[in-house]
Amino acid sequence: MTTTGEEHARALTGPWWWARWRSAVLDGSLALVSAVECGAEGIPFARDAGIPVAVGIVFGLIAGSVLLVRRKWPIAVVLVAIAITPAQMGFLMGIVGLYTLATCELPRRIIVALAGMSLLGTMIVTLVRVRQDMARGDLTLGDWFVPFAAITTSLGLTAPPLLLGLYVGARRRLMESLRERADSLERELQLLAERAEERAEWARNEERTRIAREMHDVVAHRVSLMVVHAAALQAVARKDPEKAVRNAALVGDMGRQALTELREMLGVLRAGEGADSRAASAPLVAVGVAAAEAASRAAGEDGGVEGPCLEELEELVGQSAAAGMVVDLSVQGEVRSYAAEVEQTAYRVVQEALTNVHKHAAGAKTYVRLAHRGEEIAMQVENEPPPEPASASAVRLPSGGNGLVGMRERVVGLGGVFVSGPTDAGGFRVSAVIPAA
Repeated sequence: MTTTGEEHARALTGPWWWARWRSAVLDGSLALVSAVECGAEGIPFARDAGIPVAVGIVFGLIAGSVLLVRRKWPIAVVLVAIAITPAQMGFLMGIVGLYTLATCELPRRIIVALAGMSLLGTMIVTLVRVRQDMARGDLTLGDWFVPFAAITTSLGLTAPPLLLGLYVGARRRLMESLRERADSLERELQLLAERAEERAEWARNEERTRIAREMHDVVAHRVSLMVVHAAALQAVARKDPEKAVRNAALVGDMGRQALTELREMLGVLRAGEGADSRAASAPLVAVGVAAAEAASRAAGEDGGVEGPCLEELEELVGQSAAAGMVVDLSVQGEVRSYAAEVEQTAYRVVQEALTNVHKHAAGAKTYVRLAHRGEEIAMQVENEPPPEPASASAVRLPSGGNGLVGMRERVVGLGGVFVSGPTDAGGFRVSAVIPAA
């Protein structure tokens, strides 16, 4: 079977133009048999032509050995077979040559022309020989036998090898086409698998980033308020026991809320790990499961765990006010509900902005503005300069530098706009606009 490209280069393991040693041995054996046949038939040819018998044998041996190059030059083999047909030699060469010619990927007109020449030559030679035999009295049949023998012999020596060669050649080309199609499908499947792995890796990275943002928002805000209340508790423990009790209760509530949110997120993570482990036995299925779960969780479908919403914004502001911050909340426009991810992102932006005020501008007056517009929702958290610059360090609130980055990623991920920076008065402003749809 013929091959192409790199596979063809790897298949050439035989000598010269043969693909395999087995093919070379087969052609050599056919050429040897053909040479012996033509050499034997060269004896009567030499007697009829009046030339030395040795010349006829050598001519037959040389002509018959041409079959050795049938795979490389099939046209030459057929032409030689046609040329020595009048000498009544090369029958095996003609049959094998026509078969090889029909299996090659040559234009059909060339195959038909050479087959027609071989058919016509065999018919003429047979017609002449049979007529001569009848004239000498070797055959006593009627005149009808002459054309019958010519037609039957020519068709018998031409049609079977030609039809068999056409069938084998078509089958080889079909198998080659199927093999190339299978290789192409295998390459496409491999490419799809690589792309699926890339998408799964991207989904895993996105999920890690989302989880990091959620953990940061939950831990940073709750723990920051706990630290502020603990500092206030330490300051008033002896002077105002009742206030100390209230601060202690607030610290406990903050801790319990933080633990509840952490447990909910850890429960989602464990459920996702269980699904990934069940799909580990099928790599492509695992890729699809991981991508689907990460995409659904990134869209806000966290296995039934509901995130914060804008209705809890007053409670969030109240927690900061209870921690000693002066907070002014104003809402503009008609209050309405939004998609879960939009409300959760808006809530987290305000939450992280208030946390930053606790960290970097403790005691500063803060303004929280929320505006419901036609196709978007806008929020702004602005704080004045802190009254005492050292107050932020008094409660020892560390900063990881990820709050603004997380807020920007959340807002931009929903197609919104996020702006943050210091104000002319020495404070800090965080603004965000998120599309409602």
